[in-house]
Amino acid sequence: MSAAPPATGSDPGRSRPASPADLFVSFTVLALQGFGGVLAVVQRELVERKRWLTQEEFVEDWAVAQIMPGPNVVNLSIMIGARWFGLAGAVAAAAGLLALPLLLVLALAAFHARYAGHPAVAGALRGMAAVSAGLIAATGLKLASALARNPVPLPWAAGIAAATFVLLAWLRVPLAWVLPALGALGCALAWRKLR
Repeated sequence: MSAAPPATGSDPGRSRPASPADLFVSFTVLALQGFGGVLAVVQRELVERKRWLTQEEFVEDWAVAQIMPGPNVVNLSIMIGARWFGLAGAVAAAAGLLALPLLLVLALAAFHARYAGHPAVAGALRGMAAVSAGLIAATGLKLASALARNPVPLPWAAGIAAATFVLLAWLRVPLAWVLPALGALGCALAWRKLR
């Protein structure tokens, strides 16, 4: 892994993490904000607040993180940490994302085991699920602006998204078949446009 950061001279508003410790603290804070899904929080923190990534870089990195094995946000944290500080950055970002939240989840699991039957706990969990769904939908709308600069034409991108939804949600085709087929189509369309 290369420790050399991407060039930032062309964008004066661009920032970078100060150190691996900064990565650790930033990803710990980020992880503690994202109960039930962190996509909205990750996008806001890394693109809008910290300015470590542009919107386009975030969309590209998120796409790569989704096709890699493992949790998407962990993959993304490793990629960002490695981009800025090599192996030390990757370890610091992943540790920040996992260490304190792991302790919190263990405490919540003990609490849930004791009070799972209580109606207030069940209602709180349903409420958190609704909030998480809303955050994901809002982030999707924010990220849609990056599609305007995508090399895949918008009608094709919408068609691939619709086909993915139909195959996975309605026809229940396994993801292991859908991803290579539609992913290859998307890559071919992008390659054709870029060459």
